[in-house]
Formats: sequence, structure tokens, C-alpha cells
Amino acid sequence: MAEVVHIDPARPSTRLIHKAAEVMRKGGIIIYPTETLYGLGADPLDSEAIKRLYEIKGREVAKPIPFLIKDQEMLATLVADIPPIGRQLMEQYWPGPLTLIFRAKKGLPAPLRGTGTIGVRISSHPVAKGIVEAVDTPLTSTSANPAGKGDLIDARSIETLLGDQVDLIIDGGEVAGYGSTVVDLTVDPPKVVRPGMIEISRGEL
Repeated sequence: MAEVVHIDPARPSTRLIHKAAEVMRKGGIIIYPTETLYGLGADPLDSEAIKRLYEIKGREVAKPIPFLIKDQEMLATLVADIPPIGRQLMEQYWPGPLTLIFRAKKGLPAPLRGTGTIGVRISSHPVAKGIVEAVDTPLTSTSANPAGKGDLIDARSIETLLGDQVDLIIDGGEVAGYGSTVVDLTVDPPKVVRPGMIEISRGEL
């Protein structure tokens, strides 16, 4: 069973943040809170960890995973270009529950480049933010529930369902229970492909 640690979601323990980062560096899978849902976290450069994450999630390998990033400098290393509308949305909604899909930069490892695109956001949640800063790589942020199943908002329910499949569960209390809004910037005009916590009008795109 996974180790479960309790963390203050507003002022997370540095020790526990670094513990989570160390688990991932060793190929482990963590579950951590964000401002939207709990996420499944793994090192995207570790092919075995990513394979295991897909198995836990029950997700088709062809379906890309979204990522958290720490800042726009990291974004620049991942994407081929940032359209003007993307910069406007980032300025208005980042950090926060908005995932933007960009064209992936050529040469990225397979888990990051997906089908030629990459979905990323900067989280406003102190725990998620702390972890991605500690690992200093993009952090997988697919929701901690089996594909096609309902979202879980508390760590206890997640432990019951996935506790024997992951290595560390960071219990930060209940989360909002709504996914991030996802906007595809690779099409013209940009398109909301998944409604979520942020309501974006057609006029904003």
C-alpha cells in the first residue's frame, strides 16, 4: 500500500514536498492535490514510470497526458510557438485552472510530445506548485481516478481505490472537484475542448 502523508494545503511542509520529489526521481508514482482535482504524478522522462501511470489510469497510450510546469521559462523549452491569444490567456488565468494545448517542440521525449501537441498549465495550488518546482521538470497531472470514472475529491477515497498501485499519497484535504478548462491553441480560432473551472467566452478567443 502507498504511504499516506498529510500536508497543510496552504503552507505545505518543505520536507514533504521534497519527499514527493524523491519518490518520483526513483521511478515512483505519487498522488497530490491541485486547485482542481488530485493528480497522478510521475517523471515524464522515466518511460517505466509513464507506462505504469497509464496502466493505473487505464488510459489509452495514444491519449496524451497533461502536465504542470513551473514557469514560462519551462514552457519555452516545450512548445514550438506561443500565439498571441495564448499569451493573453496566460496573463489572465495563470497560475490557475486553465490548460493550454500548444504545438510541441520537435525532439521532445515521447511522453511530452504526445501526438505533436502538449497540454500544460501553471498551478496555483501551493502543494502542486511546490512539487513541480522541486522536481524541476514537467509534472504529469492527469486526474487520480480510472479513465471514464467519476472524479474523487478526497485522499481517503483515492487511497481505497488506488492505494495499492501508487507509492505516495499526499493528503491535502478535499479539492474543488472540477477539472481545468482546456483550450486548444493549435487550431484557428482556438477552441475550448473541455469546459472546466474557468468560463471562457467565445469573445475571449
